[in-house]
Amino acid sequence: MMRWFSFALALAALAPMAAGSTPQLHPFVQGSWNELRARHAGHPFVVHVWGVTCGPCRTEMPEWGKLLRDRSDLNLVLIDADLVPDDPEAVTAMLTQFGLIGAENWIFSDDFVERLRYEIDPTWQGEIPLTYLVARDGTVTRIDGVADPARVRAWLDQQKKQ
Repeated sequence: MMRWFSFALALAALAPMAAGSTPQLHPFVQGSWNELRARHAGHPFVVHVWGVTCGPCRTEMPEWGKLLRDRSDLNLVLIDADLVPDDPEAVTAMLTQFGLIGAENWIFSDDFVERLRYEIDPTWQGEIPLTYLVARDGTVTRIDGVADPARVRAWLDQQKKQ
């Protein structure tokens, strides 16, 4: 009985660490883009759209993790919009591997992905990676392909001055 009690106590002590080590994946459905914009209104934020099966995304994810660690002023929103059916476990593993647990993480959760893409950007055809720099005033700068971390840092520095 005492052994079971000790085990239960040890498990309870580890629970907060385990809970904090897994990113929360918000389901990205119709209306989520407007929710994101409203939630971050008046504050600069970066939206990075990526996918587990995207080669360039896998290459740049460590850079996003480093940027998130280095820049406390980075309000990073990640949206997994993979072109193949999303596997939440694979998404979680990749976010954890690259130190992106602290970002706000979303995953496409609607089979009608065209509607979700259109809601984000009517001109977006689904190519990833894709990054949006959303300024305090709501102005959006779009970066197609791999984002240059120096460009994102410069944008963050500019946002501090405004």
